[in-house]
Amino acid sequence: MTGPHDPEPWVDALAGSHDRLSDIVGGLGADGVRRPSYCGGWTIAQVLSHLGSGAEIFEAILDAVLAGEPAPGHDSFPAVWERWNAMTPDEQVEGFCAADGAFVEHLEHLGDRLDELEFVMFGSVRMDAAGFVGTRLSEHAVHTWDVAVALDPAATVDDEAVALLVDRLPQMAARIGHAGGAGSRHPLEVTIRTTDPFRRFTLRVDDAVTLMPAEESREPAGSTLTLPSEAFVRLVYGRLDPAHSPSLEPEELVDGLRVVFPGF
Repeated sequence: MTGPHDPEPWVDALAGSHDRLSDIVGGLGADGVRRPSYCGGWTIAQVLSHLGSGAEIFEAILDAVLAGEPAPGHDSFPAVWERWNAMTPDEQVEGFCAADGAFVEHLEHLGDRLDELEFVMFGSVRMDAAGFVGTRLSEHAVHTWDVAVALDPAATVDDEAVALLVDRLPQMAARIGHAGGAGSRHPLEVTIRTTDPFRRFTLRVDDAVTLMPAEESREPAGSTLTLPSEAFVRLVYGRLDPAHSPSLEPEELVDGLRVVFPGF
């Protein structure tokens, strides 16, 4: 039985996300990869460039940890981004498939050895291999949706990824939530119930944004919002606009939470 610190399901989900995105872009021609993605201001090729450069950076961090050396710092990232930005759209697509595929294969090849590794991310945050791969999956799965939904308005984030990412939402909400976005509803407290899979959270917005798992025995806090876990993942990542949202009530509350989580 796997546990929250087991990296294997995270690696499997990342491999699935890679395959899904590769299949999507594999069917696009030169004009297709130049189409706008859901990610504001980026074409599909530019999303792939972002994920390709990210795969290269994650690979460099993994290589450093395996060698027992300090991981590359943020000062080394701009050179990677600039090189990818200078590629043509077709080169960005080809480069993504190669770099992202190589990173996934490296993780799969390491197998149980991944359990022994410890990573330092964002300068000082220590995490195990599940956290490391989870950080990559959270970016990968959401940007895969950015591409998929540009071609199919009914696209959703991959189920396998959602089942894992929903439990990472508390730390993501704290990082990317915008407390000032609550406006006149500040402070705000909401009980969030998700389906597929079922989860129950308490969301508080005051001087900061906090999202915590809630015990089922506790009385619901403030307002209550029930939605699919897939939709909640996209809400926190700023991708639950009215055109790509299930019918949710109360609408005023959903609109307020969209401002708390404007996305990136």
